Parts: sequence; C-alpha cells; structure tokens
Amino acid sequence: MHVYPGDPGFATESVVTVGSDSNYALSRLTFGTHTGTHLDPPAHFFSGAMTVDQVPLETLVGPAVVVEVPDSRAVTEQFLIEHPLPVGTQRVLFKTANGALWDKPKFQRRFVFIDEGAAKHLAAFGVRLAGIDYLSAEQYGARQPVTHWALLGAGTVILEGIDLRAVSPGQYTLVCLPLKIVGGDGAPARAILIQGEAGDE
Repeated sequence: MHVYPGDPGFATESVVTVGSDSNYALSRLTFGTHTGTHLDPPAHFFSGAMTVDQVPLETLVGPAVVVEVPDSRAVTEQFLIEHPLPVGTQRVLFKTANGALWDKPKFQRRFVFIDEGAAKHLAAFGVRLAGIDYLSAEQYGARQPVTHWALLGAGTVILEGIDLRAVSPGQYTLVCLPLKIVGGDGAPARAILIQGEAGDE
C-alpha cells in the first residue's frame, strides 16, 4: 500500500487466534486517518471546521461524474473551461494518468494533482465532493496547501486515493462511506461507483 511520506503506515497485528485458548480471532489495526482511499473534511486544514463525522450523507451519496483528464501534469481551470461539467454536478471524480502509479512498489512523488485555479473553479461551481486518483489532490511539495484551502474552505470535501483504472468516464452513483470518527480530520473510506445515475435527495 502506498503511504504519503510522513503519514503513519498500515500495520496489522494478531491479538487473539483461534486455538486451544480461544474460540475466536481478534486483530489490532494501526494506520493514519489519511490512509488509502480516504476523505478530507474541512477540519483537515481548518480548526473548528466540519469534521469527518459531520459530513452529510447527502454529500457522500448521489450522482457523480467521472471525468478523464488526458496525460497532464495537473487538472487545471483551463481544462475545466474547455471540458465543462454537466449543469448541476455536485460530485466529480478525476481519472488521470495516476492510475498507473498504483502498480509501482512505493509512493510516487510525481502525480497529477488539482491546481489552485481548478479548485477555485470547482468550489464556485458548487461541487460538494471532488475526487482524485492518487493520495493527494495537492501538488507534492507545494509551498502552501492552496488546493485544499480552496476546496475545503468552500465546504467541498476531497476524496483521495480512489482507484479508477477499471472505470470509464461518465455518469454514476457514488456511495462513499468513511469511518465515522468523531472529531476526525479525515478517515479511510469505502467508495464505490454504481452504473447509472440516481436522483439527489
């Protein structure tokens, strides 16, 4: 599993095994709140802001559009202007060249990100959830987290670490269920796409 540099790694430890002393098994899991496929709520960068357990289900479940971005260094505002989102889009997932990175043996620092202009464009458009197919929407090594500030500051949550390799561009129903960690700055999530589009609640 790729782990963003500086984040806690994933570990599992057997605590109890089925055997002569026990009729059940139990393990201990250790990992960071931004491990694998995960959700960033505003509290990830803003003190006192909405935490992961406070993100409405209406934001996490509903119609979503998967947008394929041709070989590019970043999702830019110019790309979004040239490839406008369908009117009323509230959840968008970007499928990029990042998909090939999952086959690498460790974290890759050069990945397609969402730049500041695109982030501001998405926020102004009214997008509730923006997703990217690697571990961060932010450029690696950025001096300031401008993409996170632009999206999370507008109340747009970020879904990172999604695997879209087997997904074609188009309309889907997204079901994204992060662990409900009270006061959480983020949480691993099970995110699935269902073919077809359901109406918003």
